[in-house]
Formats: sequence, C-alpha cells, structure tokens
Amino acid sequence: MTALITRDELAHAIETGAVTVLDTLGGEYYAQQHLPGAVELVRADVDRLAPALLPDLGAAIVTYCSNEACPNSGQVADRLTALGYTDVRKYREGIQDWSEAGLPVERA
Repeated sequence: MTALITRDELAHAIETGAVTVLDTLGGEYYAQQHLPGAVELVRADVDRLAPALLPDLGAAIVTYCSNEACPNSGQVADRLTALGYTDVRKYREGIQDWSEAGLPVERA
C-alpha cells in the first residue's frame, strides 16, 4: 500500500520544490485545473512515459486524482512502485480537497 501525504505536507513540498506531483486524471480534468507544477500521467501511459518524465527512481513523487473515491492515484502509485520507484506517496484527498482549502491551482 502506498504511503499517504497530507495537504499541508504536500503544499510545503511543492513550495520548496522537493517533489514531483503527478495528476492522474489527465485530459480535460488536467486542463481545467491541476496542482501547481503537476505533470499529467495516467495509468495507461505509466510504463511508456515514466522513464522519461521520472528518470530518478529515488525522487520524491506524489500522485493525486479527484478525491478519496477516485482509484487513479493509487493505480499510478502502485505501478510506479512496481517499476522500482522508491519514494512514491499518494495525496488521497485529491484536487477537490486542495481547491476547497483555497489553495492555488493551475490551468493548462
């Protein structure tokens, strides 16, 4: 099971540039809004794109999707772990929690 990260921990990690954030919703959802600096990576593209997007297997990575009910972030996190990434966490509450807290989002 993937370790979790809190909103406050994630906000600090983004602010300090200490993490790569992955939006696992993709497509129109990513275009409408995503966490600051987030990179779009959906489950179907992990095997093909991860080596180029995430060359450091030990880098801090956080996945997120819409909310706790969305399985995407867990699926991407599990696949990254299976590929050998060692510091993968999941922001379980997702963009819904982030935006409801009034934190900044970006649009494509």
